[in-house]
Amino acid sequence: MRPLTYCRAAGVDDAIALAAARPGSAFLAGGTTEVDLIRAGVSGTRHLVDINDLPLSAVEDGPGGGLLIGALARMSDVARTPSVARRYPAVSQALLLSASEQLRNMASIGGNLRQRTRCAYLRDGVSPCNKREPGSGCAALEGWNRGHAILGTSEHCIATHPSDVAVALVAFDAVIQTMGPDGERAIPSDDFFLLPGTTPETEQPIAPGELIVGIALLGSPVAARSTYLKFRDRQSYEFALVSVAAALETDDGIVTDARLALGGVGTKPWRARRAEATLIGGPADEAAFGRAASAELAHAVAREHNAFKIELARRAMVRALSRNLKGARP
Repeated sequence: MRPLTYCRAAGVDDAIALAAARPGSAFLAGGTTEVDLIRAGVSGTRHLVDINDLPLSAVEDGPGGGLLIGALARMSDVARTPSVARRYPAVSQALLLSASEQLRNMASIGGNLRQRTRCAYLRDGVSPCNKREPGSGCAALEGWNRGHAILGTSEHCIATHPSDVAVALVAFDAVIQTMGPDGERAIPSDDFFLLPGTTPETEQPIAPGELIVGIALLGSPVAARSTYLKFRDRQSYEFALVSVAAALETDDGIVTDARLALGGVGTKPWRARRAEATLIGGPADEAAFGRAASAELAHAVAREHNAFKIELARRAMVRALSRNLKGARP
């Protein structure tokens, strides 16, 4: 047993000061991830700063038809907010396909973005894992890696990022707003999640005492016709083998705008920029969707147990784009 202390913050500045004052501090919102990691001995947190009293749970209109989502807004509340479901249906769908209803009622959207990978080798506390113990190795490279990544991997880590909603947020260029000891920052969502490279223990560019306070979604007409598909081993309370956030805009059968991001296959929520570039200016048909998907997956690196993800991801992208086309402009 190791000591663990707790305090409750009265405001944003108070929370930042309390966390910055004690090394090994972490913020506590819903507690659906951090508490588990502490109990498992994976997290080195020694002091919890409860932030549930902070006024960060609103979902409000932003400039140009965008949205501002408070970091403490619960996942279920965000999913069912009419403006989210109407303007960013892929975000709403991604949230509703996450975890269980009970967890969605507790978990904050900011905490969801900060969650650690669900790699069993990280969480068992004993296997070699460069995320938990840098330099110890990656047991998944030669172990059971069916659920692991095929994009953005390195010889130091092949774990996937587990968040569903992060995939949709990356697709629509959401901005993560933070406050910390050094002031405010606005971090593009695609930059918020880091590739493992040689430092897989660093998953996000967050400093000690820095707090996510909100997520900004800019106005995006194409997002209103978006969709989110998730493929998993069972239809409830399961992480994605492959997921896709997709949106298309067409003019006379030609793709004029495309947004595409993948989950379950990347070491971070994976913006499919090669596929987007292949789609734009080309025909909006299934053959073109297949070519775009193949272009994105051309650099995939499969392991012994997860090679099936390449074909599954290709088919998932084609299906998501084909379904989305029904809602795009003719």
